[in-house]
Amino acid sequence: MNHFFAYLSRMRFINRWALMRNSYTENIAEHSHQVAVLAHALAVIRNEYFGGRVDPGAVAAAALYHDAPEIMTGDLPTPIKYYNPAIRDAYKQVEQVASEKLLGMLPAKLRTAYSELLQPVDEEIELLVKAADKLSAWIKCIEEMKAGNPEFRSAAIQTERALDAYHLPEVEFFKEHFMDSFKLTLDEME
Repeated sequence: MNHFFAYLSRMRFINRWALMRNSYTENIAEHSHQVAVLAHALAVIRNEYFGGRVDPGAVAAAALYHDAPEIMTGDLPTPIKYYNPAIRDAYKQVEQVASEKLLGMLPAKLRTAYSELLQPVDEEIELLVKAADKLSAWIKCIEEMKAGNPEFRSAAIQTERALDAYHLPEVEFFKEHFMDSFKLTLDEME
């Protein structure tokens, strides 16, 4: 019996932002979907506007699985995960073990294909997924503040700075052309 997909279906039970008061909860399944949509968009923008040659489908697929190890580890809050290099490196090892355990739940013939999703080796894909992950976090902060939750004010500033530190033109393009819409109500978008 192979449990891989049954485990993946449990992504909806792992909530994010555990240390913050949330106006709405977000689980890693919802988050991963949004990251996949954003990562795909960043790849398309890179290709169409900045001469890239990345496969948007491969980027989106990697994004769908980027938090899968958290099924086993939970979502470790960012202030703890990045408190110091030793904790960050130890957590990466824990995620590696969780990824390998998940891969072990697949038939042998499928492991290589899913290994490339759980642990991307293409640096360009990995960078776009990381940028989309930060972009998703920033959007969450903006939406929480829009809902009147000041708890996310500092996180929004820090997350935008971290996003800007990537120095990716496709991220700047997305910010310039799409981000203001996240600050509007549905009626304001008409």
